[in-house]
Amino acid sequence: MIEERLKEHSNLINTRLLVLLDERCADGELKEAMSYSLMAGGKRLRPSLCLMSAALFGDQHKAIDFACALEMIHTYSLIHDDLPAMDNDTLRRGKPTSHVVFGEANAILAGDGLLNLAFEVMIGDALCNKDNLNNYLSAMQIIANASGVNGMIAGQVADIAFEGKEKDYVVLEYIHKRKTAAMIRASVLSGAVLFGASALQIDSLSEYGECIGLVFQIVDDILDVQGDQLKVGKTLHKDSEADKQTYVSQHGIEESKRLAADKTQQAIAALSVFGSKAGELSALAQVLLSREK
Repeated sequence: MIEERLKEHSNLINTRLLVLLDERCADGELKEAMSYSLMAGGKRLRPSLCLMSAALFGDQHKAIDFACALEMIHTYSLIHDDLPAMDNDTLRRGKPTSHVVFGEANAILAGDGLLNLAFEVMIGDALCNKDNLNNYLSAMQIIANASGVNGMIAGQVADIAFEGKEKDYVVLEYIHKRKTAAMIRASVLSGAVLFGASALQIDSLSEYGECIGLVFQIVDDILDVQGDQLKVGKTLHKDSEADKQTYVSQHGIEESKRLAADKTQQAIAALSVFGSKAGELSALAQVLLSREK
């Protein structure tokens, strides 16, 4: 069952994250703030995707540090996204956001710390695998591109810039392919690249990753309108209040659901090159379509 595998991955990731924090962070308020957000729960989707992708080619445990780095980058982005200068949110994963608990300055620094720690961890892992260094560097480059100025950051800038503006489908796609889908795609690709996946396999996983990334965002937009706040774990109706570019604001609920279902089928079809080996990734795509949090 996919739920059992996700739980297994979550346990693996949580255990390793605690080890990495203890190994590389001195005790104090910075470590406390980093740990507060990093260990606050969450779906651990990105690291799970990395591990599932790695498992198509080899031992998933060899990708554990890259999977943890992906969760660090994701968590840093959430801390900064919640800041008063950005979305000004006070609830994340069912808990007060970082800046509410630690203050804005320490929240910013905790996010900075997690981003830098992620690359420290990946570089350390690469140096321990010098016989496979090119693959490790390639995987790191994919993650850097997806989280950087042409990926997640670019999407966030556009998300802010087009608040309150006329709804535009080209802008919507630009924002969410970068803000959300890029890191999900990178999570899938990095696990495969570590093991030297072929160009055909990379292309298939790239399409799968981008499609489920967009599905994740479409469902997020739907949940912001009609989700259960206790399940979702964050303040609802924030997007409509900020007049953001969302799938629901442009297409409505029912059309957004149809788009998400179509993208899910496209994602599953992209995995055909792997046959039954990609069963878990296919099942995960269905889980993302039907999620309630």
